Amino acid sequence: MRFELFVAARYLRAKRRQAVIGVITWISIAGVAVGVASLILALAITNGTRRDLQDRLLSSTSHVDLMRTMSDGIRDWRPLVDRLRRLPDVVAAAPGLYEPVLISRNGARAGGAMLKGIIPGEERTVSDMLADLKAGSVAPLSEAANSEDRYGSPTPPIVIGTDLADSIGASLNDVVMVTSPQGDLTPYGVVPKYQRFRVVGIFHSGFYQYDSSFGFIRLSDAQKLFGEPDLVSIISFRVDDLYRANVIGDEIENAAGPGFSTTNWMEQNRELFRALKLEQIVTFIVIGLIVCVAALNILIALTMMVMEKTKDIAVLLSMGVQPGQIRRIFLFQGLLISVIGTIIGLVVGYLLAWAGGHYRFIHLSADVYSLDYLPFAPRILHGVIVTALSLGVSLLATLYPSSSAARVLPAEALRYE
Repeated sequence: MRFELFVAARYLRAKRRQAVIGVITWISIAGVAVGVASLILALAITNGTRRDLQDRLLSSTSHVDLMRTMSDGIRDWRPLVDRLRRLPDVVAAAPGLYEPVLISRNGARAGGAMLKGIIPGEERTVSDMLADLKAGSVAPLSEAANSEDRYGSPTPPIVIGTDLADSIGASLNDVVMVTSPQGDLTPYGVVPKYQRFRVVGIFHSGFYQYDSSFGFIRLSDAQKLFGEPDLVSIISFRVDDLYRANVIGDEIENAAGPGFSTTNWMEQNRELFRALKLEQIVTFIVIGLIVCVAALNILIALTMMVMEKTKDIAVLLSMGVQPGQIRRIFLFQGLLISVIGTIIGLVVGYLLAWAGGHYRFIHLSADVYSLDYLPFAPRILHGVIVTALSLGVSLLATLYPSSSAARVLPAEALRYE
């Protein structure tokens, strides 16, 4: 062990005449540990929130959407889908027809929803929302025949989200009324169309925006309900590299020809992820102030240590120890305090982050945060950044007291001894 490090470790362990210095030293270690652990937890939460939101968005939606620039929809969509599906970077493509509707049960409870007409086999290649239902099955959406309700009318199948089902009081096999604003023009004005549907499945994506306002029916039933024969409003794509969705979207748009435009998952959620990134930066700065406060404690502890050890420093200088060695003794002492606190903080922070991510013991309101639990996703890179910050700030805090110790004059310190 180097001489300077040996003396620094002895000073750190030695019993002092002034107990307050020892207390401040332990407070400094605790402050560094709390600051490091808090930073690890905060970064794990922001990273976990971003990761979970992105995963749920991408599992519930497509990577790229193609639509007409005008609102008349896409006609002759079958050959277009077959042609675009063969593009190099496209993994899958599926047509869809979107319309806002009102869904009610027994006329008492109703809720607004976005109803999408789909071809189930193709829809599941671009979205995982229907991959695992909470109740029921998507198989009826693939069947051609309809059952009849108690009024003798055909009841096409529908799959809705869990929160939408709760809001209208619907459960599996219940019959719901779907009212479309795309109605028939009569002498009395536009009369909305309505159709009874039987709930054959209830999905739970974990993303409140979809669970509370989304429903799926067959494409043919949607075209009939909305009065749009053989027309779709959107073609959804899954691509091989989701982070190149904007570039691939341009390729799809060029291949589709004039009159088409594309959007991708990054454009649709740009503000959300920008806000999450800003939140991560602000959280890092604010909680990083805890480490700065701990560094001030280190500065105070070392300054008082220099005052207490003035005679010892003078004796060492008289024995031939160089001022640079004295400076390094107190530099090492401050770094030892920082290293001990940083190690404790890293261990505590990563353990708490692992426990939070594994057991999910902090629950959230899904209708407010779009997530039903607080996610934790610690990264090794965050630990490296936090360690560098902690050691760097602590090193700055040791510069003044270590320089003061190196400037002690032996003759002045030992004059009255």
